[in-house]
Amino acid sequence: QLQASGGGLVQAGGSLRLSCAVSGRAFSLYNMGWFRQAPRKEREFVTSITGGGGRTYYTDSVKGRFTISRDNAKNTVYLQMNSLKPEDTATYYCAASVAGSHYDASRFNFWGQGTQVTVSS
Repeated sequence: QLQASGGGLVQAGGSLRLSCAVSGRAFSLYNMGWFRQAPRKEREFVTSITGGGGRTYYTDSVKGRFTISRDNAKNTVYLQMNSLKPEDTATYYCAASVAGSHYDASRFNFWGQGTQVTVSS
């Protein structure tokens, strides 16, 4: 089970930190990712991190602004979002991949319920 939290309303240029708590014992074996879906748009990849945290991947639009991290002792993955823009407005989902996927949503096996991020201009 994945439980995402930390969303909210923020002005452009502001910051938010999302958290995703994961139940279970195999957390460190999963690649973890964040995806987002804006109204009337398809879900898109945002970022992911390998099980040990050694490698991270970002979509171009968030590079330099967003940082993914994880604490395997706490079974939690984080998404620090800085310099937020109105186009970042979306529902953000955390997901876990057993198969080791980095980008492909179809290969992420478990999904959280989503947390809403709204960035006002």
